[in-house]
Amino acid sequence: MRIPDAKVALSTASVYPESTATAFEIAARLGYDGVEVMVWTDPVSQDIEALRRLSDYHQIPILAVHAPCLLITQRVWSTDPWVKLQRARTAAEKLGASTVVVHPPFRWQRQYARDFVAGIWRMANETDVRFAVENMYPWRYRDREMLAYAPDWDVTKDDYRHFTIDLSHAATSRTDALGMVDRMGDRLGHVHLADGKGSAKDEHLVPGRGSQPCAELLERLALSGFDGHVVIEVNTRRAMSSAEREADLAEALAFTRLHLASSLKVPRP
Repeated sequence: MRIPDAKVALSTASVYPESTATAFEIAARLGYDGVEVMVWTDPVSQDIEALRRLSDYHQIPILAVHAPCLLITQRVWSTDPWVKLQRARTAAEKLGASTVVVHPPFRWQRQYARDFVAGIWRMANETDVRFAVENMYPWRYRDREMLAYAPDWDVTKDDYRHFTIDLSHAATSRTDALGMVDRMGDRLGHVHLADGKGSAKDEHLVPGRGSQPCAELLERLALSGFDGHVVIEVNTRRAMSSAEREADLAEALAFTRLHLASSLKVPRP
């Protein structure tokens, strides 16, 4: 068996509505390689020293920081989106994380959207931390579609140094995920692994429970020697108990490790 250098991390968003601290505990107990911190309204997720203590206590590294880009985090770490990214970079540097995940701007953030591509390049040139821009999706209501992100929800249409592929977002946008990965090429630096069935709702299902090529992507990463991080970012809000939530996260980890391992053909003498 050949195992790639990619580490498998748990997004702290995967335990919602439980806390950031709970995510560290579960990730350590289940054997994840690290965590990705989703910076949101939980005060612990915004506190570098609190995160460092959790990492030290559970002996599990913080591999990535997800900048606060959601509607519910508009006031987290300032209302200025560039300040948010600067603080995310600082957090990543202080916590030893290699990647900051960032969404493209909302269309109504007009000045930010106009400067976004050049600004991300500028910030990437100022640090060793990767700014990995994540694919999103059009918003849909019944038969209507609204383009909510700018320059585009399909981040491969713009020039970024690093990308994040999110398979649940690919499902929601009804995009060929592997085709998008091909367009990202060697600039694919980060993976959000989750499944989806093409619903207008961003489903973030446990890998293997939807229609996305989760297994195929992992096998491709293994064969290519991918050295970024694979982050389990699934929705467990419907879990009926903590035990059920943990079982889902254990299943997601097992699925990921299985498909990241690729058989090597050993030549016969």
